[in-house]
Amino acid sequence: MLIKIGGERGKVYTLPIIVEKDEKGYFVYCPALQGCYTQGDTYEEALENIKDAVRLHIEDIIESGEEISEASNVSLTTLEIEV
Repeated sequence: MLIKIGGERGKVYTLPIIVEKDEKGYFVYCPALQGCYTQGDTYEEALENIKDAVRLHIEDIIESGEEISEASNVSLTTLEIEV
C-alpha cells in the first residue's frame, strides 16, 4: 500500500507501508523510513497513526538536513524454510 503525506511547504511524499494484523490489532510500518512504525486497534486507526509517524519522521529528516528518498516500489514475497 502507498500513502501520500504532505511535507514541508506542501510537498507530497508517496511512500510504501506494510500493514500486518495480529491478535492485538494492527502493526504498520514504512520500509522506506527505517524505524518508522506504529500500531492501532483498528485498520483505520493504524493508518492514521502511521501518517502521523511518517510526517514526524520526515520533519526530523528535513530538520537534520538529510535527503528523503521516495521508494515507491516494494516487493512482497514469501520464503519457505525447512528447520
